[in-house]
Amino acid sequence: MATASPPATIKFLQTPTGSAWLDQAMAHLDVILLDHAQCERKAAGVAMGLINRYPADGALVTALIPIAQEELTHLAQVNQWLERRGIPLRPLSPPPYGAQLRQQVRPQEPHRLLDLLLISALIEARSHERLGLLAQHCPDRALAQFYHSLMASDARHYGAYWVLATNRFPRHHVDERLGQLAQVESDILAHLHPEPRIHS
Repeated sequence: MATASPPATIKFLQTPTGSAWLDQAMAHLDVILLDHAQCERKAAGVAMGLINRYPADGALVTALIPIAQEELTHLAQVNQWLERRGIPLRPLSPPPYGAQLRQQVRPQEPHRLLDLLLISALIEARSHERLGLLAQHCPDRALAQFYHSLMASDARHYGAYWVLATNRFPRHHVDERLGQLAQVESDILAHLHPEPRIHS
């Protein structure tokens, strides 16, 4: 059983990842890596989706273009790791995490934009935390270093989504809604998904 060090407090997250997820991930590293590729692809799509939905918001577009580009770069890097380890590309069924978070998005603007930005920040924050755990515990030291190299960009990304939210909405509204969504995010992860995933 993998023993995690006392978890660092990651901004926005209400509950740290426990040892059950780490044990699951360490036992299925190839599946985690394959899911990681899907996560990078989805993350690029999220950034581009916001650009497409809000093209008149110049500051938002300017902030999200480099995020989308960086996510695609990470996708290419993860695909190189898949090739290196002889892992064939194949689709994976998604865990309930993303779909259940998206159910929290309110349909009317401007609430919709706020929720999309904050959910994106939460997902990036959780990715940052879990890549850190993989970097700390992965037995393949080169792969561990790769995970570590991605942590800073995920931290920048969740910070960027946070800044976009606070620049568009009163801070007390952002804080209140973030607290609500962070609780939902923690509740979703309270029961480990039976299939190993980055967000299981």
